[in-house]
Amino acid sequence: MQKIFSFLKNKYFKFGVAFTLYILWVIWLGNYWFLLGIPIIFDIYISKKVNWSPWKKRNTKNSTVVEWIDALIFAVVAVTVINIFLFQNYKIPSGSMEKTLLIGDHLYVSKVSFGPRIPNTPLSFPFAQNILWGNIPSFTTLVQWPYKRLAGFREIKNDDIVVFNFPEGDTVALERSNESYYGMVLERINDLKINDENRGFKRSEDEYYNQARKDIWSSYTIVYRPVDRSDNYVKRCVAIAGDTLQVKNGKLFINNKPQKEIEGIQYLYYVRTNGVTMNAKTIEEMGISEKEVSPSEQGYYIFLTKKNFETMKHFNNVSRIDSLFQEPGKYDFRVYPHDSRFAWNQDNYGPLYVPKKGTTIKLSLENLPLYKRAIGHYEHNKLEVKNNEILINGKTVTEYTFKMNYYFMMGDNRHNSLDSRFWGFVPEDHIVGKPIFIWLSLDENKSFLGKVRWNRMFTKVKS
Repeated sequence: MQKIFSFLKNKYFKFGVAFTLYILWVIWLGNYWFLLGIPIIFDIYISKKVNWSPWKKRNTKNSTVVEWIDALIFAVVAVTVINIFLFQNYKIPSGSMEKTLLIGDHLYVSKVSFGPRIPNTPLSFPFAQNILWGNIPSFTTLVQWPYKRLAGFREIKNDDIVVFNFPEGDTVALERSNESYYGMVLERINDLKINDENRGFKRSEDEYYNQARKDIWSSYTIVYRPVDRSDNYVKRCVAIAGDTLQVKNGKLFINNKPQKEIEGIQYLYYVRTNGVTMNAKTIEEMGISEKEVSPSEQGYYIFLTKKNFETMKHFNNVSRIDSLFQEPGKYDFRVYPHDSRFAWNQDNYGPLYVPKKGTTIKLSLENLPLYKRAIGHYEHNKLEVKNNEILINGKTVTEYTFKMNYYFMMGDNRHNSLDSRFWGFVPEDHIVGKPIFIWLSLDENKSFLGKVRWNRMFTKVKS
């Protein structure tokens, strides 16, 4: 046994292990310039000519403070590397995925499932997504790397739950950072149109946009963020690249086939009662939180899964349950592509084709609003419309071939989720990883040990 321990401590054995792991990492990375790091590894384990930890003295005992500093530096570097290439923690901040994922769930998010990305902004403060404190950014754009994804275990499949960078998070109003900047502009455009209609006045779409943008910029501090520094979101990928999706009266269809039954999906209903109030204990036992129940004069507005709907309609004090789906053909300006020619809303949406890398589509003024952001913003083309012609990078075009795969994300809490129905496609370069399991779950409405949802600890995230 002593010989085995001596062998494991041998510098040549340690070098061999480190060398092998490093070579495998370089192959995975696909950047062979990093082979220049081999002499450094050799020196660390064998020749030891350079002190690669200058804060520590060699061949002598260091103080406790220095040892702690050394351990802290190692921990920061190790965790940073792990977060980039292997996995990362993510906390559920909102109820858009109720009942599948709850507010306060802490997720283990695998980076290797779909393949980890090389950071776009490698110079950043560890463990901070975009803000250090106040309005001070946690990153710098002095060095920016192009999008590159390493090999993963598999591709994204329909109905996978996915963590991704918010597509509209590239522009942020710091004073309202939890809202979409583009959504704020749309709200302002809508307000301007209503005011003009009341005065019998009308402007062009460009004039409305320019005025709304000017108003937002004059009222808030606007900043730009790279892809990897926009906020992280988690939703269900209901349509992958190449799919055509449609929502009919709340029911999702992919390639003309209904989405599989998912237990956690829920909608908002109006539950009419005979005047007898709902039992709070019974509601809690059904897994319905206080935030999901809003009382009114004749009943309650409640978010219900299919199972809870079937249970509640048999309550003695429930006289009727009404669905609250928007009518087909009723245009909602908040819904993507935010164009009245597409009279869509969150419950009646599409059909919409999700772009696939290498696929060529016919491009016209009629379907341009659907793919304008993908072509111009995500794929970095100069897109213009002049004299009723579409110009890409200065050339008139009638078709376009996509450079990336795109995905369509929706929350399981269908009437309380700002998702792709409102801001469109998620490009492949925005994909972060796949949640594997819940390692901690805390109920913000409870106190002390009562906050811990023990039954959710280390449970698998169900797709």
